Amino acid sequence: MNALAVVLARAGSKGVPGKNVAPVGGRPCVAWTIEAALSAREVERVVLSTDDPRAAEVARGMGVGVVDRPADLAGDLARVDDAARHAVAEVERHGRLDARTPIVVLYGNVPIRPEGLIDRAVVLMRETGCDSVQSYAPVGKHHPWWTVVVGDRGEVGAWDGGELFHGCYRRQDLPPAHGPDGGVMVVSRESLMVGVPGASGPHGFLGRSRRGVVNPEGSVVDIDSRYDLLVADAMLRDRLGLSRVG
Repeated sequence: MNALAVVLARAGSKGVPGKNVAPVGGRPCVAWTIEAALSAREVERVVLSTDDPRAAEVARGMGVGVVDRPADLAGDLARVDDAARHAVAEVERHGRLDARTPIVVLYGNVPIRPEGLIDRAVVLMRETGCDSVQSYAPVGKHHPWWTVVVGDRGEVGAWDGGELFHGCYRRQDLPPAHGPDGGVMVVSRESLMVGVPGASGPHGFLGRSRRGVVNPEGSVVDIDSRYDLLVADAMLRDRLGLSRVG
């Protein structure tokens, strides 16, 4: 079954106000995610979940349906899975959705992700029959082995209480470690609705059988700060051969 893509773009943000519609690479930020979803071969339908009229206008201009997100799902404490469940329920309210349809969850504040990433994730779910697929990137120099605790008086100790830096001082010698990069998340409908037996807790919507696709370090830009916005804009303008604006 081809997937349903749900793009999430709420209006509020403490780090970067209005980041989903902020200009990035000459376009509103959310337009890049919508375009990626529309370009994916494995995606049949795209909807935007938002409480922002400006983001809704962008989506409609690109031929994408809009789900009006209620205020209780658009605040700082709102959970991603709650917003995604609401969007899927609204889609189903206006027409039947096959229970086997994969649900692709995409963040509107991620203007840069590798080409074909969405398709890779959907295909992996289809081939393995897993509950969810999430994209990851190498953690690089932010490796858990190099994580420390700094005390009130400046004393430094290993986070896990073991040897400081695990005795490793070269990045090349660190064992592989990855963190979610925000590029894509695909879940089964059953998993999203927290219907997988034994799956519970804040991440219960990811089910029990979880898989990952790995992206090169730095190939996904998730805008959470002004710095991220500047980096994404510079990267896209360089890619498109556009002049930079101050």
